[in-house]
Amino acid sequence: MNEEVLKTYKSNDTEEWLDRVFTRPIGYLWARFFQRLGVHPNVVTVLSILIGISSAYFFAHGSFRTEGALGLLYNIIGVLLMMWANFYDSADGQLARMTNQKTQLGRILDGAASIIIFIPVYATIIWRFWQYHTLEFQWLGLPDTTTNALICTFVVFLMAAYSGLVCHSGQCRMADYYRQIHLYFLQGDAGSELHTSAQAKQRFVSLSWRRQPLEKFFQMTYVNYTRQQERKTPACQLLLGRVRSQYGGVAGVPQSFRDEFRRGSLPLMPYTNILTFNTRAIALYTCCLLDLPWLFFVFEIVVLSALCKHMRHRHEHLCRQLAPRL
Repeated sequence: MNEEVLKTYKSNDTEEWLDRVFTRPIGYLWARFFQRLGVHPNVVTVLSILIGISSAYFFAHGSFRTEGALGLLYNIIGVLLMMWANFYDSADGQLARMTNQKTQLGRILDGAASIIIFIPVYATIIWRFWQYHTLEFQWLGLPDTTTNALICTFVVFLMAAYSGLVCHSGQCRMADYYRQIHLYFLQGDAGSELHTSAQAKQRFVSLSWRRQPLEKFFQMTYVNYTRQQERKTPACQLLLGRVRSQYGGVAGVPQSFRDEFRRGSLPLMPYTNILTFNTRAIALYTCCLLDLPWLFFVFEIVVLSALCKHMRHRHEHLCRQLAPRL
């Protein structure tokens, strides 16, 4: 089975250790199951989102400081549901590659799945702090009054908003972009899902609100998604622009240059994996099981933001070094 699982990878370069030994093998079994049933990969993505969202209910009631063993059990169920959602998130891409059913809508849905899943989880953490904050107030030396609870919960709300809207979405967006650029130089157009904002907009214009309202809506979000990726990467845009203008695409670029780019980009692939799901989910599990779920926001805002900034700096430096050689 190992060889069959390997065929469902995007590439060995971009696979995380935990995915290779755990998520991908289980995802492959689910992909085989859905393949026998004739289920489309996009349906699997939607199932992943629904299962992930359902974990929020259990995280909401997971304060074992006040709920005891039942709270701990709810936390564990929340973790298991989030893991199940991740297996399906792996299975949808594996199924698409197994059945050659890759679509741009599937790419957009898959990219949005993690953010959609985490929205109710973020709301849950805010609610959980509002309900269970005795220990935190003891640390701060605050009396547990309604006014103090409202103020502190509002602070947690602001942390959640910044963590989700700015940090989480931005980190995943950049990690996905650098992974696709790596695949572009490694495997060419066929092995990458790299799209420019101009291409995304052209497809958006070609879709009809009357006949394809859902796809057109998601394509509209994808136009903004690709624009933000391009705005954050000026040196990379210069390099990609020269590849397209001088060689008509990566297929015409000398193999020695492509190999050199791969060597420089490969050390950044672990960062792209850390900034997507596994590390983020493990941090969430840990914070909830410690009964301090708001610490997850601190982790995203401080640790993952610093890592994303470092990744971006290194990638831009690599592109500035290589662009003149074209």
